[in-house]
Amino acid sequence: MSNGSDSRATAAAAWAVHLYTAATGVIALLALRAFIDGDPRTGFLWLWLAVAIDSTDGALARWVRVKERTPRFDGTLLDNLVDYLTFVFVPAWVVSLEAVVPAEWGMPLAVGMLLASAYGFSHKDAKTDDHFFSGFPSYWNIVAFYLYTLGMPATVNGVMVGGLVVLVLVPVGFVYPSRTPTLRGLTLFGGTIWAVAMLVAAWTFDGGVSQVARWSMAYPIYYIGLSVVLNARRGVGDN
Repeated sequence: MSNGSDSRATAAAAWAVHLYTAATGVIALLALRAFIDGDPRTGFLWLWLAVAIDSTDGALARWVRVKERTPRFDGTLLDNLVDYLTFVFVPAWVVSLEAVVPAEWGMPLAVGMLLASAYGFSHKDAKTDDHFFSGFPSYWNIVAFYLYTLGMPATVNGVMVGGLVVLVLVPVGFVYPSRTPTLRGLTLFGGTIWAVAMLVAAWTFDGGVSQVARWSMAYPIYYIGLSVVLNARRGVGDN
């Protein structure tokens, strides 16, 4: 009798993890409603929560062994579906209609984000065997937050978004924070501090330039620098 109860309990735990992942789809809707209502602070707080879930659901899935306990359900596909909503679609909406890029650039850039990231999410080699993302990993929710909070000119914002759209399609290696082995401990520690700073910046956002957001840029700079160095080493190794 206990074996049957244990089996039901472990299956329930696996489905609870899938529900935890699926909740980010609801969060995407809540974030979009906040932006439509002219409340970007709440919108970015919802998107921060989506990132927090995305950063933890994989570990939970491995812990409860969801692939074994729900073999007919594709958790990876679910994760990609909800990530596309929160990481790509909602930020693309922000770029298309909000005054963070030149008005005439908004829709073309948003379309570029949607199409490039659709390719990136669907590509079989989006995550490489040596634990890198191939191309910019569509962190558009983070990009959108910085477009709001750093106070850069709209044209600079637009050029940056356009450059990142191109980088989604270019097979350049970007660090996979939880899996790239080199400096993984430092990367995860820095990412945790950065996540707290992002929460503070979103919580205190009042529509102006955020000094917390400016200081938090130290981590993206570290991340990009590490990605450039490690990608260069991969190239040397291939030769």
